[in-house]
Parts: sequence; C-alpha cells; structure tokens
Amino acid sequence: MRHRLWAVAGGAAALALLTATGAHAEGEGDIRVTKTVVNKGGNVIVGTAKVIDYPVAITIKDDSGVKGLSHVSTYSMSAHEGGGFAEWVGSSCVKKSSTTSVCTATMRITPEWIPGYSDADSNKSAGRWVVNATVKANDGDYWISDDIAEYKVKRAAQLTTDASPEPVTKGAQLTVKGKLSRANWEDLKYHGYPGQTVRLQFRAAGAAHYGTVKTVKTDNLGRLSTKVTATAAGSWRWYFPGTTTTSLKVSAGDAVALR
Repeated sequence: MRHRLWAVAGGAAALALLTATGAHAEGEGDIRVTKTVVNKGGNVIVGTAKVIDYPVAITIKDDSGVKGLSHVSTYSMSAHEGGGFAEWVGSSCVKKSSTTSVCTATMRITPEWIPGYSDADSNKSAGRWVVNATVKANDGDYWISDDIAEYKVKRAAQLTTDASPEPVTKGAQLTVKGKLSRANWEDLKYHGYPGQTVRLQFRAAGAAHYGTVKTVKTDNLGRLSTKVTATAAGSWRWYFPGTTTTSLKVSAGDAVALR
C-alpha cells in the first residue's frame, strides 16, 4: 500500500463562485465568506515535474473586522476517495474596509508527491475541485465554510507540429503531423492521448491570426497526420481545446515556404 501524504486536499474552464449561504457552514457570530476566487478565475494545470503554487482569494466580512484564516483545504470531487494532493503553504490578508478583508491562501501541488497521496489512480482526481475554509474575526467569531468555490484542476497537455516537405511547391500536397500527449500523475510521464479531436490551423505569411483548416482525431498513440494542399507560404499548427480533465494546448507553429 502506498504511503498517504499529510497534505491538505487541493488543487484552472469556468470558475463557480459560491457564498457561505449557499454551502454547508457552521460557526459562531456574524463573520461570513462573501466571495472566493481560485487562481484568478483560471484552471490549475499540473504536469509531471514543476511545482504549482496558486492563490485562493477569500473575501471575508465581520462587523469587528477580519483576523484571518485558520484553515484552508481543497479537494477533488472526481477522485474515488474524494481526496486531493495540494497543501496550504501560507496566507496573507488585505484590509478593504473596517469590516471586510480579502485573505489569500497559497496552495501548492508538488507532482512528485502525487502518486503516493492515495491507493486510487491519481489521474481520477483531475476535474472538478472545491474549497473549504475556516475564517476568524477580531471579536472571536469564526465560521467553518464548505464548498465556497469550485474550479478545475487539469492534467497538462503537450502538442507538437511537423509539416513537410519544406519548402513545398505551390499546389502540391503538404503532410502535417503531430502528437498530443498528457501528463500521467501515476508514473509522472507524458503519454499519447488517443481519440481526441484536434484542429489543424494555418496562418498565411504576414497575416495576424490563425484559422482552422480541418479537424483530425488522434490515433491510439496520440499521433496526428493529415494532408493539405499548399496554396500559400505560412505557418501550420495544431490546436487542442482541452477537456474537463486535460488542459487546452496549442503547438508552436511550423513555417513552410513555397518554392
């Protein structure tokens, strides 16, 4: 059995904001959480090596003024055990008025710890996460709030592009290949992501934007390959819009000149 880490559960699509009145809460006095924003409203993207720190900004109100946070945790709603692998590593508060402060907790995900956090498949933790917090006031009031925000923790994606031949004769066939991979949180490696729809995009030389030419599905190893007619010089790239568990990814462009 793998060792379970002693880290508070944690974790960016769309962020759902909940007030304390809309979540399970208990405590003493009139202190309340009025708003919570995770990672400035973005998804939390986790790969295989880089340590990820992200903010949880909690707006708190009490008639005596806000003292701070005494607990913050965040966990996966998708995982088999309902757990997570982020730790609360610090916080600071900014006073907005005599009654209101914004206290920001810093959460940290260390990929090398992820495989040991649970006996379940760690990849099942990707998707929807929620935040819990205990807040305290200057007069001793406190409030324990569950589900004060929802957000997404996603597996990082990688995407490559290779167009050939280079240069290509105008009107000839150009082959554009690539590969879509995503982080596996069990072995901390990237593996091909099969069966995903990816957009092939082109930007003509001198143009400001890319446009979608066609869509292609990845094979069982995450590979992409298609043929197009070369009508102008420019750059080709692949665009993956992401899923509920895997991040959006855009490959670097591969410039192709005409003969």
